[in-house]
Amino acid sequence: MSIERAKSHLEQHGLANRVQEFDTSSATVELAAAALGCEPKRIAKTLSFLIGGQAILIVAAGDAKIDNPKYKAQFGTKAKMLTPEQAETLIGHAVGGVCPFGVNDGVTVYLDCSLKRFDTVFPACGSSNSAVELSIQELEACSNAAAWIDVCKGWEE
Repeated sequence: MSIERAKSHLEQHGLANRVQEFDTSSATVELAAAALGCEPKRIAKTLSFLIGGQAILIVAAGDAKIDNPKYKAQFGTKAKMLTPEQAETLIGHAVGGVCPFGVNDGVTVYLDCSLKRFDTVFPACGSSNSAVELSIQELEACSNAAAWIDVCKGWEE
């Protein structure tokens, strides 16, 4: 199960005990914020894209949207999100639970600078009814992020 992969990954960082599971869905930013009782912008959503046949993940704040010109400048190609079927196959997590923990080999993770304004954020943990609260430093360390990038818009306060 995908949540077990995510928990196993977080256990290597001593963080698996923080994983929360809910009786209701947390598959969208709004549902996750309601389940956690936090502002939607503090949900660290994980977006999956395909670049040259390789899957990448971008973890961004809940109120951020991909800025196509910024994305193209960063990656040299147009943003192409994975289909739900591709996400499960290439990432190892189903849509609604995609997270940067316990992903398949070869998946590159990036963190968007929209997250840096928070002390802690809530990414999913491999299922459509889970989350974990992490500091930005913990997220950076346990996501094995390749880099911080700036490819989003709509979040600037």
